[in-house]
Amino acid sequence: QVQLVESGGALVHPGGSLTLTCAASGFSFKTYTMSWYRQSPEKEREWVASIAAVVPGQIRYASSVKGRFTISRDNSRNTVYLQMNSLTPEDTATYYCSVLIPPGRYYGQGTQVAVSL
Repeated sequence: QVQLVESGGALVHPGGSLTLTCAASGFSFKTYTMSWYRQSPEKEREWVASIAAVVPGQIRYASSVKGRFTISRDNSRNTVYLQMNSLTPEDTATYYCSVLIPPGRYYGQGTQVAVSL
């Protein structure tokens, strides 16, 4: 079955950096676009970034993270990454790795990122 396991979340200071990792299994990883989403307690889950199956391929970012976050993938390792720079308290959330395999979208269990002094 589809499994997505996120890691790398931590408490960081404003302006800091963090890299999240998602290990995928149970599907043909190199065939699917991979995405990151995030959710904070007071907000609905929001899309953060996506990367197409074939590298180099289409990469898209939410306007709130463009220029600060970088999504990448390693198809040989079935892994997708999210490099986050210039973090602000507004980036505090649980971050989820995701894949759309019709008819459904799958998410991992999430990894928590907290940005605070």
